[in-house]
Amino acid sequence: MSESLTAFELLLQLDQRCRLLAADLPSQPARQDSWSGIGFRLGEHWYVAPMGEISEVLHEPRFTQLPGVKPWVKGVANLRGRLLPIMDVCGFFALELSAVRKQRRVLVVEHNEVFAGLMVDEVYGLQHFAQGSLEPVDNLSGAIAPFIKGRFKREQDWQVFSPFALAQSRAFMHVAL
Repeated sequence: MSESLTAFELLLQLDQRCRLLAADLPSQPARQDSWSGIGFRLGEHWYVAPMGEISEVLHEPRFTQLPGVKPWVKGVANLRGRLLPIMDVCGFFALELSAVRKQRRVLVVEHNEVFAGLMVDEVYGLQHFAQGSLEPVDNLSGAIAPFIKGRFKREQDWQVFSPFALAQSRAFMHVAL
């Protein structure tokens, strides 16, 4: 007759089985070698925002238009009891917003006193890049240049866009006509 195991012995067996199954998972240092961000598209260009700069991604919410604001300020939405200004990032940079509404998403940014929703053409989810593969961007021109912090190369370039830098921009904060 076999002896019944004590609770402590059962926990030890369970621990050993878990450690064997977890042997193939990457260790913590291996996962720190990658840079992660939220991929999105504005017009014909692909961007990635650092994970820590986007608090959530929403489908385009219902919003109320506001009088006396610039055309790229779409309106204000109620997000769980908080008023969320919805900004058309394409419009801010004088690009054409996609006509396909169901692909549009809103990236929520909360930085210092700024709480805003950045409407983009499409979101491509979480993107991972090798930490050392971030390249500087030279000769970048246009209104978006101050917000680009580098790029990652794949089948297309993914430019690193900083929503925090946008939220600190005087031009972005000046919404009144």
